[in-house]
Amino acid sequence: MSLRKNRESASKTPREPLFHIVKRDSIVWYKAWAVRLIAVLAALVVCGVLITLLSHKNPLEVYKAMVDGNFGTERRIWMLFQELAILLCVSLAVTPAFKMQFWNIGAEGQVLMGGLSTAAVMLHLGGKVPYPVLIIIMVLASMLTGAIWGLIPALFKAKWNTNETLFTLMMNYIATQVVLFCICKWVRDGSGILRPMKDFGLPVIGPSAYFLNILVVALLTVLMYVYLRYSKQGYEISVVGQSRNTARYVGISVPKVIIRTMFISGLICGLAGLLLVGGTNYTVSTETAGGRGFTAIMVSWLGKFNPLYMILTAGLVAFLKRGSINIVTQFRLNDAISDIITGIILFFIIGCEFFLNYKIMFRHRNKEVK
Repeated sequence: MSLRKNRESASKTPREPLFHIVKRDSIVWYKAWAVRLIAVLAALVVCGVLITLLSHKNPLEVYKAMVDGNFGTERRIWMLFQELAILLCVSLAVTPAFKMQFWNIGAEGQVLMGGLSTAAVMLHLGGKVPYPVLIIIMVLASMLTGAIWGLIPALFKAKWNTNETLFTLMMNYIATQVVLFCICKWVRDGSGILRPMKDFGLPVIGPSAYFLNILVVALLTVLMYVYLRYSKQGYEISVVGQSRNTARYVGISVPKVIIRTMFISGLICGLAGLLLVGGTNYTVSTETAGGRGFTAIMVSWLGKFNPLYMILTAGLVAFLKRGSINIVTQFRLNDAISDIITGIILFFIIGCEFFLNYKIMFRHRNKEVK
């Protein structure tokens, strides 16, 4: 009887799981970057195997084409830095909101609306007002439009606690339709394409047409780093992101911080729209943002919401994008192969972040998976 009772009691005892996940202590920065480098190298090995199986191409030649697509000519180098600058600009825009745990998925629409305002000023005022006045109006119109587009979901969140993820996402679709409507009104030939207006774009300074864009984003990166790290408003953003109850307890107005932060976020998105339309494409379309609003989320997260680290993550994404384009062109491959390469590399990088923050503890032993 005692043996039977022991068995019954043992069966009722909750069984310890095979493994459990534990928060890891902070890792020294150089070790963390070493892990990320190993993840990239492992991803390249996996990509090499897939390239050989799917396309029968030499992986080394494919990787060489990726490098050549970014650094092969002076023009390609400038295009790489231009892509890095625009992506970094949008990433800087979403970073304050994300650090506050306001999930702004609407950067795509905010960039579009900023670009639309820029195109409207170029189309209707170009050649009718002095050029310096035109530039000032373009800057103010684009940034203010982007700010208003970011302010709308912030007001609803602050007053009625709406779901900011869905709200900002829906604002993207509205922005796309507004752009389509305006283009249909402006373009009467039925082509649906607004001609480039290069004569009314931003001034060209330095050795490249992209130099002004790069310079503006470089300055913005420094300002955003100082703002988030050393300003009172940056401190309030951090407190609200950690705990809104704590923020209220210490006297911080959470609705005010939400509205102010999203205004700044939309303002910078509008600036990105200005740089794309006024300094890059000189026209606007539904593809002006090019998905950067969504890619910026990953860049900001991988950069730990630190503007300086985000330079590296934005550079990596820009490198993969430009390199993938050259692979498709040079080897006449399907677009899917370049997307597979990019996806695998990003998957390994994102996956390694989990093991940098957590460790796996197995049952009945203290073995860790590092």
